[in-house]
Amino acid sequence: MVSGILAVVAIAVAVMAMYLVSQERRRFAALPRDTNVLDQIRRLDEDLALIEAAVARIQPVLKSLTDRMPGAIRYAAVVTFDANDERTGHMSRAIALLNERRDGLVITLLHGPRQSLFFTKMIRDGKGIEPLSVEEETAVERALGGT
Repeated sequence: MVSGILAVVAIAVAVMAMYLVSQERRRFAALPRDTNVLDQIRRLDEDLALIEAAVARIQPVLKSLTDRMPGAIRYAAVVTFDANDERTGHMSRAIALLNERRDGLVITLLHGPRQSLFFTKMIRDGKGIEPLSVEEETAVERALGGT
């Protein structure tokens, strides 16, 4: 009976050992067989150094772009309308161009049968510095995510 228990324990230990060996074989199967592992590690280290150098060169450019980004146009919208009592086919436009700080301008083009007019109005924090027409206000609202 003792020998039977020892045999079962021995088989269990053997199965466990085979399982552990197979796990280690799978781990080592990922290693290259045709070259020295240390050479592979050296090459990886050299590649990492090249990547770090490239990142170091890119960082000043990224910082410069990030510093300038708040002034770049981020929000834009166009509202078409008829400035002359439905006679010209909605050829007039109010165009809002705003940056990250919600500053910018509205360009208004009024198209008429005899002439076209062009206006610009400054926008600060999403509001006109001077009074805005309904179409200009709508363009600013749409640019900032409104309806």
